[in-house]
Amino acid sequence: MNVQKSDLPRVVVIGGGFAGLNLVKKLRKLPVQLVMINKHNYHAFQPLLYQVSTSGIEPDSIVYPLRMFIKRQKNFYFRLADVKEINPESKTIIADIGELTYDYLIINTGTKTNFFGNKRIEKFAMSMKTIPQALNLRSLILQNFEKSTVVVPKADKEFLLNFVIVGAGPTGVELAGAIAEFKHSVLPLDFPDLDPELMQIHILEGADRVLPPMSIKSSNKSAEALKKLGVQIHTNTIVTDFDGTLVKTKDGKEFKTRTLIWSAGVIGNLIKGFPEESYNARSKRYYVDKYNKIKGYEDVFALGDIALMESEDYPNGHPQVAQPAIQQANNLSSNFKKILKGDTNLKSFKYKDKGSMATIGRNKAVADIGNLQLNGFLAWLVWMFIHLMALVGFRNRLIVFFNWIYNYTNYNKASRLIIRRFSVSERKVRTNSEL
Repeated sequence: MNVQKSDLPRVVVIGGGFAGLNLVKKLRKLPVQLVMINKHNYHAFQPLLYQVSTSGIEPDSIVYPLRMFIKRQKNFYFRLADVKEINPESKTIIADIGELTYDYLIINTGTKTNFFGNKRIEKFAMSMKTIPQALNLRSLILQNFEKSTVVVPKADKEFLLNFVIVGAGPTGVELAGAIAEFKHSVLPLDFPDLDPELMQIHILEGADRVLPPMSIKSSNKSAEALKKLGVQIHTNTIVTDFDGTLVKTKDGKEFKTRTLIWSAGVIGNLIKGFPEESYNARSKRYYVDKYNKIKGYEDVFALGDIALMESEDYPNGHPQVAQPAIQQANNLSSNFKKILKGDTNLKSFKYKDKGSMATIGRNKAVADIGNLQLNGFLAWLVWMFIHLMALVGFRNRLIVFFNWIYNYTNYNKASRLIIRRFSVSERKVRTNSEL
């Protein structure tokens, strides 16, 4: 990989997500040679991907160049690469651009969409885990609208304007709300020759309520807000098949649609090379101890979504959201100061749950913060503030803030652009992990 040799211990960080980003901020000031490897040259703020796919904001406002961290930093290298395998015995990383040895390795490769082994759904459904996928979805939604203006049969229009979302977690709920607002505020202005009532939004959830991880109150308030926006909610509904035109469920329901959006779960982005006892075969997450060391190794760590730290409070590991990743990175950076000095008295990780939230649309959101449950306008303001502050870079915060102000005051979405056409017939040419 053409990284200069150094007398300092080499710390390699694979992944530029929340954990990786926060970790390198702290480690770059330590006496180490720091190398970050990522298959994109940017950090993407995934919680706002749904706004990219629904034309609310442009993708460049939620990404941050990873090389910005190299400025005026000695012994810090970034390499754009896709890691294919790790040999922990020889401490070697094998990537598409070459090999690199390490003294310490931190893996935070995050997750990818989990299709639960259904290859046909994986082939034809739309995912929304990356910037390219969000742009593909934006193009497909807009192309559906354009196509529906020229087809004549009502059934063809309904087919194009029927949107089915699988999974009613925060991503699915936020996406359903955003598409519903598009129907009410944008469709009548941009497409006056289309009847908005032809557009239908369905959200399908296998559990008995929307937002299963959140409180009953927040779940009920979310369902109520979605219904007011015209979203049709189908709980206890498990999708079994989608051939590109027809969605089939376990209980016999069928939905004709060109657009099935899959947000029904995630699975870890494991890297080949570790023995089977080091990871959970079902969730594809590395087993880690209370210091985030991967099971069986003293010099390899895993953080965030890819790490499975079992405890009494979290027997199935921590939730796969931003806060555990950020907090684990902060804890590991503190421990690294001791590790480099040979101090074995490390600090155990303790997760502090700062709550969960989801927005349904304009002035509508829910938030569970400790024993406090907020909903409506106040929760919406809290959601906006927290997400705005979590964005990386002052420029991004400023752009997103002005986009939100513009969208709010004008009942409009300014990014309704088909930059690149998305071909339905060629969907999933690249696999989910390659995007």
